[in-house]
Amino acid sequence: MSAQPRRERGPFPTVADVLAMPVLRQGVPTVLVGGEALDRDVRWVHSAEIADIAHLLRGGELVLTTGIALPGDAGGLASYAEALSTVGAVGVVVELGRRWTDGLPDALVEACRREGLPLVTLSREVPFAAVTQTVGERIVDTQLAELRAAEEVHEAFTRLSVAGAGPAEVLDEVARFCGLPVVLETFRGQVLGYHAGPVPAPELLAGWDHRSAAVRPSARTAYDHRAGWLVTVVGPRGDDWGRLVLVTPDPPPHRHVVLIERAAAALALHRLHARERDSVERQTHSGLLSALSAPEVADETLTRCAGAGVPLTGRRLVGLGLRPRLVGNAPTSTSEQALGELAADAAAAARVCGVPALVAVMDDDVRMLLAHPTDRDSDAVVDEVARRVRRHAGGTPPLVASGSPVESAAAAHRTLAEARQVVASAGPAASDDRLVHRLEDVHVRGLLHLLGDDERVRAFVDREIGTLVRHDATSGARLLDTVRALLAHPGNKAAAAAALHVSRPVFYERLAKAERLLGVDLADAEVRTSLHLALLAHDGR
Repeated sequence: MSAQPRRERGPFPTVADVLAMPVLRQGVPTVLVGGEALDRDVRWVHSAEIADIAHLLRGGELVLTTGIALPGDAGGLASYAEALSTVGAVGVVVELGRRWTDGLPDALVEACRREGLPLVTLSREVPFAAVTQTVGERIVDTQLAELRAAEEVHEAFTRLSVAGAGPAEVLDEVARFCGLPVVLETFRGQVLGYHAGPVPAPELLAGWDHRSAAVRPSARTAYDHRAGWLVTVVGPRGDDWGRLVLVTPDPPPHRHVVLIERAAAALALHRLHARERDSVERQTHSGLLSALSAPEVADETLTRCAGAGVPLTGRRLVGLGLRPRLVGNAPTSTSEQALGELAADAAAAARVCGVPALVAVMDDDVRMLLAHPTDRDSDAVVDEVARRVRRHAGGTPPLVASGSPVESAAAAHRTLAEARQVVASAGPAASDDRLVHRLEDVHVRGLLHLLGDDERVRAFVDREIGTLVRHDATSGARLLDTVRALLAHPGNKAAAAAALHVSRPVFYERLAKAERLLGVDLADAEVRTSLHLALLAHDGR
């Protein structure tokens, strides 16, 4: 499916719109030919009683005439119609009664039919000057309205760009202006962010990737009438990275094209500035977070933090750890690019919330230290930042883990360590529904993570499940996953088999083999508890 290049409603009435105006309706207009071209824009109306009018036109004109000066021969009438069509006239309206009473000559009708030029008759007298004035006022008023709308759009998105607003704020503004659903996607149809507007989100996003693959515009901005999508490319030429889609069943007016293109520019500018800012900030913040992770903090570190715009003195500090969320059974890529984008989203969220923060990619996580005023509630601040991170990130929300608040920079290492512990130990158990994971949410998993480097814990894990780990590594079997599914669905082997997408006979066969290799009875409650602890410790490494 290919998109039609930019057939949006411009700031001009169409031929059909003009014919529907009261000033022309009183003439009882009848369309003889060219009815399929009544959607052409009328850029002006000319009243002309001369045959040689074409060279005075610039295109887009609707010509009004009584026909008194038109040629009398068939060839002359055909040439008249052909000349108008060649210069781009959008139609001819002929008032009957002066030159022709009962109808127009067949030669003129057939010539207009060949050219696809709308030919309309008026059976009653109409003041052409009034028609010209009415259409002219409509055009000027519409253009002024479009200019005012474009100026409002420009001012709004300029404010957003200056404020460093991210995709969520930009999409919110698009929806506010037009009241329609808008989606930011990658070129592969993956949704990066959206505002559903009046449409339920599940309905808007259902089968989005397949629907997106069917819309391939031939221009950077285009309207696909079959999909009902106005699409524009996001990113500077040569570095395009996504598409912005406005879902509009009807051909969009020109102001919506201006809106979506201005929004795309704001998104591209945000990404560019984020890259430039992050390349310097992330390096600086990484060094500061490393220094603050030590038990003792030098005065120089406090000075450097204040100089970086994150004062720590007289502030309450909260450490955060962020990690791309698990998608299905496989973890989201923790590549440098994915973590860098998550760090940029986290930094933007903190700025929007008005909370100074150090943000850096360290190891396989994004780490933050929030420094908020002591009169604000720490949990509320963290929740607000986490919500903003989700909105900036779009798609599958990342895991956000929080340490306990501390009152001084000397204790910053403690809240940062707790955040690292929580984000690492939450891991596969992290719920998409939980906005922020805290120390009290990780229970025994958190304890096992803390003890993960202890040789006694490692020996325990090897003793309990080492046989299955080694067997799976050499055979490609999934016996460890079989035991994990059994423990995740206690008393319901049918659900455990369904979780692995295998039949119950296959599940029972694997379970029996795991029992033989381990030399245990999986029905024993103590054995299950021991295996569960070993799996938690193994998964938390």
